[in-house]
Amino acid sequence: MRRQNEADNELRVTDRRRISITDDEAEPVNAEVEQPSLKPSYVEELEGRTKAAERKVQEVQARFEQLRGQLQKETDETRQRLNRAADERSANEKARFISALLPVLDDLSRAVDAASDAPEEGIVSGVRSILTSFKNALTSAGVEPLVSVGEQFNPELHEAVDTVEVDPEHDGQVVGEYTKGFKIVDRLLRPARVRVGRASGNARTALDN
Repeated sequence: MRRQNEADNELRVTDRRRISITDDEAEPVNAEVEQPSLKPSYVEELEGRTKAAERKVQEVQARFEQLRGQLQKETDETRQRLNRAADERSANEKARFISALLPVLDDLSRAVDAASDAPEEGIVSGVRSILTSFKNALTSAGVEPLVSVGEQFNPELHEAVDTVEVDPEHDGQVVGEYTKGFKIVDRLLRPARVRVGRASGNARTALDN
């Protein structure tokens, strides 16, 4: 009982003082404090103008490179067109020149054919030699004769002079050649003047059936 009374007689004290926190104990603040600019305003303005000028120079340089690339491309295309046009003119002039010589070839060929049975063999040999040299010169220039006899008539390569009746299986074929045709590369210099075989009406009908 005595211990209980002593416990009851103890003073109960409540500390109501405010707890103060020193600056050292406070949590650090992470907020960044903007430092005041130490540069004069005119310096900042000059730096801004300098950066703007640099950006402008870069834009102008990029535009210049673009225009130079376009100009180079157009120049190359123009050069190619001019080269093609020059090549085409050269090919046309060469074709016209050789076409003008083909009648001479025809005359030499007819002279050789007409004089084959003549007693003047020396003259014939001389003309034949000229004809051979002429043909060789044309071959060196890229001229090729057209193969016509035995081929199917082609209006793009042949000029039909007349026709002759033939068996049905030879209908539409070139059976004779009056004047040889020539080409240079893929360009036709002169069509061949030919005789074309035609089957009779009855034979043609039988063949179609």
